[in-house]
Amino acid sequence: MNLYPVGTGPFIFRSYTKDDSIRFDGNPDYWKPGVVRISKLIFAITVDPAVRLQKLKRGECQVMSYPRPGDIPAVKADASLAIPSQVGFNLGYIAYNNTKKPLDNLMVRRALDMSINKKAIIESVYQGAGQAATNPMPPTQWGYDKNLKDAPYDVDKAKALLKEAGYPDGFDLTLWAMPVQRPYNPNARLMAEMLQADWAKIGVKVKIATYEWGEYIRRGHSGEHEAMLIGWTGDYGDPDNWLGVLLGCDAVNGSNFSKWCYKPYDDLIRKGRGTTDLAERTKAYTEAQEIFKDQVPFTPIAHSTVYQPISKNVTGFKIDPFGPTQFMNVGLK
Repeated sequence: MNLYPVGTGPFIFRSYTKDDSIRFDGNPDYWKPGVVRISKLIFAITVDPAVRLQKLKRGECQVMSYPRPGDIPAVKADASLAIPSQVGFNLGYIAYNNTKKPLDNLMVRRALDMSINKKAIIESVYQGAGQAATNPMPPTQWGYDKNLKDAPYDVDKAKALLKEAGYPDGFDLTLWAMPVQRPYNPNARLMAEMLQADWAKIGVKVKIATYEWGEYIRRGHSGEHEAMLIGWTGDYGDPDNWLGVLLGCDAVNGSNFSKWCYKPYDDLIRKGRGTTDLAERTKAYTEAQEIFKDQVPFTPIAHSTVYQPISKNVTGFKIDPFGPTQFMNVGLK
């Protein structure tokens, strides 16, 4: 299906060259008139963000994804470019594998959580294009609990928690860093290095590892990691797409990279999923977020602002809050 897709969409698949390009033609028979405004659509696969930006500036492409935060001022200063932006419907976080020692110990997870200098990470990694995350879903999602607070950044208390948990001298930990950019994490390697420095202050010796992106996700699904950097962009505007998909018991072999299955939490998620009453759903999801914050299955880091640089001759382009780059109604002057 990936190589020979079937569909009735606005663009017709023509070819895919691995690690190079994907080519489409505009669908002249698309059911909705006026939506298809370009005859050829090419995704030029370009891993390096600096190269992507240079291609955009030279006119080799008209739309660019995932700019580096540090390049945004240069894009804004270029008279030939525009840079639409939108508050991201996303979350970048550190998943602790709750099935592996010592991360199965709540005091250990709390110690790791409170020894992270989140403010410094957001300043260095997101460079003004992100806001600190507290909850397991973004504040633009209905049902978000505004009363939740992060544990204060406290290295001494974190050391005391580790000692109480039976790790007075700390322990060794492997942290996986994503090999790719995503809106929720523009520089996973830098974030991992900053976490490595933070956790060294409480005696936790971190080894950073990574894999090819497909392998990274596959190994994460199977639970091979101890801790990993990962994130999520919402598929639709419902709390269950965050609280259930990322933390529910039935998602342990899927996108629940924390491998956390906690019945009091899961009962609330199922309750919220099982009714259409908005007040009841909100109450269940609020209580679930409180349990999440107490149990720390993962540490939320940031919600990033999404930027999408484009040439000024592009018309009709809009950022999709759910992540895909859509080309319906998009044309060129």
